[in-house]
Amino acid sequence: MTTELTWLADSLQDTGQWAAVMAHDADGKPIDWDWVRALNLAGGVGAGAGLDLLHDNVDVHELLARDYAIRDRIEAMLADMTSVFMGDFDRNISSFRLARALAYANRRLNDEIALLIERGVRDHLWTVERRFDHGTAVVVLHGIEDEHARDIEDRSAQLSQERSQRRKQLMRQRSSGSQMMQQASLSAFSDDSVLAEKPDVKQVVKPARSKSSHDWREAYLPGRDVDEVLGIDIETTGTNAWRDYILDVGFERMNMSSPQPQDAQVNNIYAEADYAADGAYDQSRLSFGVPARAAVLGNPFILQLTGIDVSKRANEPLFDEWGVMQSALLARLVKQPYVAHNATFEHKYFMANVAGYAEAYRDGNITIIDTLPMSRFWDEESVASEQHPYGDNTLDAYAKRQGALNPSSHERHLGLEDSHIMLVAMRNHLHWLREHNEGPWGAAGRSGVGGKHVGRRTF
Repeated sequence: MTTELTWLADSLQDTGQWAAVMAHDADGKPIDWDWVRALNLAGGVGAGAGLDLLHDNVDVHELLARDYAIRDRIEAMLADMTSVFMGDFDRNISSFRLARALAYANRRLNDEIALLIERGVRDHLWTVERRFDHGTAVVVLHGIEDEHARDIEDRSAQLSQERSQRRKQLMRQRSSGSQMMQQASLSAFSDDSVLAEKPDVKQVVKPARSKSSHDWREAYLPGRDVDEVLGIDIETTGTNAWRDYILDVGFERMNMSSPQPQDAQVNNIYAEADYAADGAYDQSRLSFGVPARAAVLGNPFILQLTGIDVSKRANEPLFDEWGVMQSALLARLVKQPYVAHNATFEHKYFMANVAGYAEAYRDGNITIIDTLPMSRFWDEESVASEQHPYGDNTLDAYAKRQGALNPSSHERHLGLEDSHIMLVAMRNHLHWLREHNEGPWGAAGRSGVGGKHVGRRTF
């Protein structure tokens, strides 16, 4: 594989377009676009770029403080770049590549920070506490002699949490605004007697069975005419598309209603012996590596979850450097609706990694269907509980309820296998819903393939 990274330097030519529409970052601070133009995105943006951080004689405190400051600046921009790009209806910004380039550099910067933390542990400068706050991985250092460095580290974690909370608040505001618009539209075309039949929201006791028509997740539900789809699942080194790498991609095609094409190529390449194609075809799995710095530290959690040993992936092609593969994957994603469970996860990683994906999505050439809201809104067996207030909607639970996974088995956490049980569950679920006039065939069901499709501007 030939790695071509000239696009990273070329992306800096887009700063003028971004500067024209994005003056401030997610923290409300003015963006210094001259500073952005000066970044060496291919060579490394960290203070320790080019150094052997585990063996060279370096000031670990100073490097770590500088790297946290750089990461905060980059991530404060990235936090708003997606919404700015998607809201650029006048197309002042022609490409999303600058955002992808910043994410590329930020991943490697995060590796540098992880190595510096490990160096501090090895040299007995501090101990490390790792935890998750509001779904965000947080590293807390204890015993740092340099109070300034500790303050910067703590502030970095706090900034990430604050940005996450602001994004959630914005999502709630948009959802509320969408609901008000829908109610105004309904009032214009309905009489009071119809509106009076709507139940009082205070009477809704089970949030798992909510029939709300304004929940943003419903935008990703399939319609009555959905048939050929591409199921896809990815495994990564973590949950942050700006910091973590794609390790494994698995996908296959399946028809939800029509017979499988006669010329379909069936590849029984599942890792588990008890998996059968069961209507799936064009199965494929792709494996990817990580930079050397990431491989040095390994990833025990991912090894336990997926069986993928990150420490042995240093010499394999990297997803975010393999342009030809990205183009081939994008061609599949635009050919038919693609399906994922909790599809916002795959979507965020594709936005931050796949050349052309953000542009295709903004232009309405990509349709996404999510089986998670299918489980949440249409699966009556997904019972709410204290542990799962909206029902157990994990892929493992959903696939078992829909007969796609043996009750004694578990979600495999590999792309192809998880794609397969997801598609089988979706197909079985759609057949049941059609027979019972529910879901897409219910009173509030939709025609068409459904799914989020930006170009239509219907959601």
